[in-house]
Amino acid sequence: MSADAVVEADRFEAAPHPRERSAIVGHAEAQALIREAWDAGRMPHALLLGGPEGIGKATLAYRIARFALSGGAAPAGTLDVAPDHPASRQVRALSHPDLLVLRRVPGDGGKLPSMIPAEQVRKLKAFFGSTAALGGWRVCIVDTLDEMNAQGANALLKTLEEPPSRALFLLVSHAPGRLLPTIRSRCRVVHMRGLDERETAMALTGLAAEMQGLDSARFAEAAAASEGSVREALRLMSGEGLAIRSATQALLDALPAPDPKALHTLGERLQGDRAGGLDSFTATVEAWISDHATGRRQRAGLRLARLPEVWEKVRRAAIDADTFNLDRKTLVFRIFASIEDALAP
Repeated sequence: MSADAVVEADRFEAAPHPRERSAIVGHAEAQALIREAWDAGRMPHALLLGGPEGIGKATLAYRIARFALSGGAAPAGTLDVAPDHPASRQVRALSHPDLLVLRRVPGDGGKLPSMIPAEQVRKLKAFFGSTAALGGWRVCIVDTLDEMNAQGANALLKTLEEPPSRALFLLVSHAPGRLLPTIRSRCRVVHMRGLDERETAMALTGLAAEMQGLDSARFAEAAAASEGSVREALRLMSGEGLAIRSATQALLDALPAPDPKALHTLGERLQGDRAGGLDSFTATVEAWISDHATGRRQRAGLRLARLPEVWEKVRRAAIDADTFNLDRKTLVFRIFASIEDALAP
């Protein structure tokens, strides 16, 4: 079965997979850092690419993999390996003998696991225990390290502690601060920021040539609302994502006395929209909480000590609502009641 014939947890719906993208928007500093290390002969054995979801971390990981597996066949100062280079073609097809990708894939029953299966992680020993098939580098991409359980992380750590020569780990993480300190300490951490609005709109424009149905008239609005994440911009543009975000933000701005009728209307809207509406609602609420918890926004009377608890309630309630198909209207009222409680004197 070809890679494109299976469900891929690391692909957003109809968008091109990160391994299929030869171009990348932004992250010039990170790319320059890696190229300089390569040119100086000081390429780290492990790079931890950390930053928000959907900003291009996996795209950069596959870009670095192509570069290393091609032996550095890119113009000076860049990681731009030609799309028709053998390494590029093999990486796109996941057929390069010296590339191992650890990620969530469906099992024999076709079900997508919630974590990277242990049998995938066990491939590390055999992969790095033999010489490179083509005599160059061996590259392992983990997308994402956040989806690896403790057993898998410990197995990975053993290889990181004693890496073979010309081995390169490219570890993707949305929350590197939550990883085992022993793993972080054995990697060169590459902190990647969210894209700015112009870069996000540029990325959407680039995707429009390969994705049907993207409305370019909405790119600017989606980019402004995406927090620098192309994945988030794409999600907002599907279904009623942008409209639900706007309605949720208006109710948050009306706290501590949001209009009950508007809450009811939003709940009904979520009930009828199964194309990412709940995600839009949850992401907007979580961003509001995060902005206040980190001081990016200030609100008189808000009890900051309660915000982590409220954030956890929002996350847990949204997961339960999605998993068990619970009533969305009840969810909306529950979440706003929790926030109102944090605003109470």
